[in-house]
Amino acid sequence: MEHARGIQLHQVWPAMSLKQQVACTGAIVRNIKQIAAIDFHTYGSLYFDNVKVDSAMKQPFKPGYVIGPHCGTTFWDCEVREPRYYSSAPPNRGPWSDLAPYCNALIDAGISRIPPLNDAMNAKTSYYGVVAEHNRLLKFSRDVASKLIEDSRVQKAATPILLHQDLHKRNIYVSDEDPTIITDLIDWQSSSINPAFMHVNEVPDFAARDSTPDDGVLSKSSPSGDNARLCNQAFVAGVRLLVPKLCASWELDADIVRFFEYCHRTYRDGAAIIRQVLIDLANRWEQLALADPCPYPSPNSEELFAHNEEYKALENAQELKQFVTSRLNIASDGWVPADAWKETIEDHKRLYEQFLEGMSEEELKEIWPFDKPSDVEV
Repeated sequence: MEHARGIQLHQVWPAMSLKQQVACTGAIVRNIKQIAAIDFHTYGSLYFDNVKVDSAMKQPFKPGYVIGPHCGTTFWDCEVREPRYYSSAPPNRGPWSDLAPYCNALIDAGISRIPPLNDAMNAKTSYYGVVAEHNRLLKFSRDVASKLIEDSRVQKAATPILLHQDLHKRNIYVSDEDPTIITDLIDWQSSSINPAFMHVNEVPDFAARDSTPDDGVLSKSSPSGDNARLCNQAFVAGVRLLVPKLCASWELDADIVRFFEYCHRTYRDGAAIIRQVLIDLANRWEQLALADPCPYPSPNSEELFAHNEEYKALENAQELKQFVTSRLNIASDGWVPADAWKETIEDHKRLYEQFLEGMSEEELKEIWPFDKPSDVEV
């Protein structure tokens, strides 16, 4: 394995002029163009043809390469504090030759996150919803997905495309002499071939329009004000001009995009989110000119009231998480740079104790987005 050449863009971005930042954004888009220009006809991941994978799970591509199982974390039991349970939905990692089996795999991935009724992991925060409700919502989600993929607009936006899954400034290296020249991109391990619409809401941090980068890490190098707006405009214009596969997916209705984004994450994010997505789709089904009635039945007034209460609680928890990650300058999943670990742990402890002044520890544990500070090793 070779060392990345140059210096992290994250380190030099604050000192770059607006002209340099815009030029660098354009250079990154041209790199995206090179990758996205490769035509695929299968969803999965790209491997050398000598990879030790069952031949039934390999599809030929170009000489020396095959398409094999999807290596994204969505389909694997590899995330901290998020075990998988495959008794109800066996691993379904592809490759998939068309959209229907890919979408079925998304739902299977969602089911695999749900623990058995008697499992200790079932002790989630109350607003996440009970196991039975997650299973019910995923059943409806499978039916809704099967209808959506029949629509020509969804099919047009589902072109198989290979993109870097985590294209933020810490993974981009630039020349020491000229920061507008890209020398290397790192952290490719989860990059896979997905329907283009799965990338609609992925905006790199250097092109984010607000102060919260896509990787969830706030820093002095996060774009803000006019610089952020102009870098975002440069990114959008560049993609529209140079990456037509991705650009076409931007035309897909936002509620449809949100469905595919959240349908496999119910037990990670909470039942209320996918329920809200399904309600929004059901309410607009005819307006969107989608075929046949929506498979998801609209809730009655009593069910809707209960949902709204649950959804509001979940929104409050998300706002708290955003506040905590911002104050601690960490990623949304709790990732902390090694050189900031001790300082962050101390800041986390102080912030937790400040919140304890206004509520009981049991109440705070119910909504706190990370482990209790005393449970974290320094």
